[in-house]
Amino acid sequence: MVQEGWLAGHVRGWPVATVAVGVTDAAATVAVTGPTDRVLPLASVTKLLVAMACWVALEEETLRLDESAGPPGSTIRHLLAHASGLAPDEARVLAAPGTRRIYSNAGFEVLGAHLEAASGLTVATYLAEAVFEPLRCRHSTLEGSPAHAGRGTLDDLLAIGRELLAPRLVHHSTWLAATRPQFPDLAGVLPGFGYQNPNPWGLGVEVRGRKMPHWTGRRNSAATFGHFGRSGAFLWVDPVAGLAVAGLGDLPFGLWAATAWPQLSDAVLAELGPAASPAPWPAGRDAPP
Repeated sequence: MVQEGWLAGHVRGWPVATVAVGVTDAAATVAVTGPTDRVLPLASVTKLLVAMACWVALEEETLRLDESAGPPGSTIRHLLAHASGLAPDEARVLAAPGTRRIYSNAGFEVLGAHLEAASGLTVATYLAEAVFEPLRCRHSTLEGSPAHAGRGTLDDLLAIGRELLAPRLVHHSTWLAATRPQFPDLAGVLPGFGYQNPNPWGLGVEVRGRKMPHWTGRRNSAATFGHFGRSGAFLWVDPVAGLAVAGLGDLPFGLWAATAWPQLSDAVLAELGPAASPAPWPAGRDAPP
């Protein structure tokens, strides 16, 4: 493991009272700083975890990707990819499915209800049995909305990162479909970073593509995917670099994070991974426009 001081130096100036940041490859954690076992809110990183549970449900045939769910014409695929047309925070339709990228908490509420109806389990129980327990995420829970009510530790987020680098819970083909752009030409607002055209998303994960500005770094590959939350939590996975970086804190997302997180990302990749500028797209994946 890289000494804690190396990573601590990159987060020392952050205006956060409690902060935990770590780097992992597919095998093990390689660097951490801060309280790795402190349970903190995940906010919208919860969506990534719920999406992973849905990937398992797809393989178990509890869900079907193109079954109807949400507004007329919408499917599970649309809900996961923020392409259902639902408004951000209410069950109001703003666009026809598949025509706009509208980041929607309401869409994940509908998705959660659909998973509960199909499985006979609460989303919290399904998530625990499908994801947390097999990955030994002992301190992670869902305590309400599948859009934003998760809690967990840095250790648990790094375990999630390892799974997303080298999937064991789902087949590689499922992982590949989930982490490639769905409805790749859609434009829309990336919360905190403004209008992006295109604004690619996978099945519950944001795909970096060529977005600028962005919360990851300029060295991150276009294939980088992940999620961040309003609580100051984030997790990105770069399959080209073979690294994942996660962070938790007690200061909500703001300008500080929009500046600090990309700088951290570039520092990590300069230290541990290949430079990726211009961002390459790995062979075997569909590149964004």
